[in-house]
Amino acid sequence: MKLDISIDDKDWKSVADLRELCRRAISEALPDKDIQLSVLFTGDAEISQLNGQWRGKPQPTNVLSFPVNPNLPRPEGEPRPLGDLALAYGVIAKEAAAQDKPIANHISHLIVHGVLHLLGYDHGNAREAESMEGLEVKILNRLGIDNPYQS
Repeated sequence: MKLDISIDDKDWKSVADLRELCRRAISEALPDKDIQLSVLFTGDAEISQLNGQWRGKPQPTNVLSFPVNPNLPRPEGEPRPLGDLALAYGVIAKEAAAQDKPIANHISHLIVHGVLHLLGYDHGNAREAESMEGLEVKILNRLGIDNPYQS
């Protein structure tokens, strides 16, 4: 797996072992390890701009996924580009506090959620949501994280 991690917001420094946490969550979520992807750990202002530019929703959100067209050619011997993830510290920290869960667990969950979007999963209707959430719960369980959908 080829993983490019960028941290452009100082608030992420408060998360211990962020790069390793990211690698572990992605590794558990990916069935195919011959993958290349990028993760941007940013702030609410940057994620608002990205959300507005790409989704027409100019407000902060926790995670954005930008999949790469799977039909694009790739150089022989290179991992398949999967896409990019962007995560916003402020939104994630507020959600973790409101849900009374460790921020590291919430970050792991959102990385898994984002990777599943890159793999083509969605939650646009109840059937899709149930399938995607079930897969998230299985992956998080392997990471030692409780079901985030249970109260």
